[in-house]
Amino acid sequence: MSIHYPEKTCTFLAPNKHLLGRGVVRQLGSEVRTLGGSKVFIITDPGVVKAGLVPSVTEPLKSEGIKVGIYDKVQPEPSSGIVDDAAKIARNGRYDLVIGLGGGSSLDVAKGVAMMVVNKGTILDYVGLNMFPERGLPKILIPTTAGTGSEASWVCVVTDEKKNEKKSLYSFRLLPDLAMLDPLMTVSMPPSVTADTGFDALVHAIESYVSVNRTPYTEIMAGEAIRLISGNLPVAYGKGGDIKARYNMLLASNLAGMAFTSGGLGATHGLAYPLGTQYHMSHGRSNAIMLPHVMQFNLTGNLEGYRNVAEMMGENIDGLSLYESSEKAVEAVMKLLTAVRISCKLSDYGVQKKKIPLLTKEALQQSRFFVPNPRDITEKDIQTIYEEAY
Repeated sequence: MSIHYPEKTCTFLAPNKHLLGRGVVRQLGSEVRTLGGSKVFIITDPGVVKAGLVPSVTEPLKSEGIKVGIYDKVQPEPSSGIVDDAAKIARNGRYDLVIGLGGGSSLDVAKGVAMMVVNKGTILDYVGLNMFPERGLPKILIPTTAGTGSEASWVCVVTDEKKNEKKSLYSFRLLPDLAMLDPLMTVSMPPSVTADTGFDALVHAIESYVSVNRTPYTEIMAGEAIRLISGNLPVAYGKGGDIKARYNMLLASNLAGMAFTSGGLGATHGLAYPLGTQYHMSHGRSNAIMLPHVMQFNLTGNLEGYRNVAEMMGENIDGLSLYESSEKAVEAVMKLLTAVRISCKLSDYGVQKKKIPLLTKEALQQSRFFVPNPRDITEKDIQTIYEEAY
């Protein structure tokens, strides 16, 4: 662990309560009662419905006599309109607690809905830092993927459809009252989704670990997340019913979510976002594609940090120089990409080389990710990274 000077003030934000374990969703009814809920609004998506996961949530609620409403229209990379529409339904229905069930998109929408039932206007009115004046409804988040860490973060990301841009809202009020981590809720993920979401968590962990804003909390949680993902993602990908691997991946995703809430992210996210808006790639896949290329660029900004990443991912760095050992981190990521069959070449996804200037222009709009990045990055650097990723 790096040395931190006591003059630096470190912030740690996390959900009010975590429940982690096989079958913990069965306790949902009593947890809702504890939070004062009697009529809950479940936010989810068609994929979760199709996977048959909704009854796992509704049954323990109904057994406690709790009334239930369901909104199941969440789409990947959700628009601000989805949040506003669902919030209107929740407001008119006089629901008193929101449950998010699904991947990062459903959890982010649930966060936004819980806030917009109480706060006026539209969700885009609150883009920025701690903009919500009112606390919002109580919220419980139940991830069905192991990647976004949304159940542990203070971030809500929506797409501004008019501008075709992702917008981020940061607020301690977005943290859930309860995060329920049940590995049984993740076993239905197909291999490709397991791979994409697993790499999303790895990007969160690595970027926060080497961030210039990292804290002791970041290093502890991100470091453990990196170790857990390296050892368990190939197993979860290859044997989806392995509960131990699913448990460890869910824990890793959660730790990585708290890590980046504490320490921030970096240029990988900045360069990944345009791939999502322009080519409708999943957030996890776009992150996975850009990770090794951005890491290679960033190495000189934090050689020690990347050396530690290499070691945590199982690379033998004995006898190597600091630079040589940091290079091993990129090699480790490439090996893991190969293990879960993810290509990191943009050309494999139909990205046209002539579109690189447009991607570069859009990436520049994500400048907030470049501030905590371990190395300063220019427009020319961004274009070069995209070209090397091509």
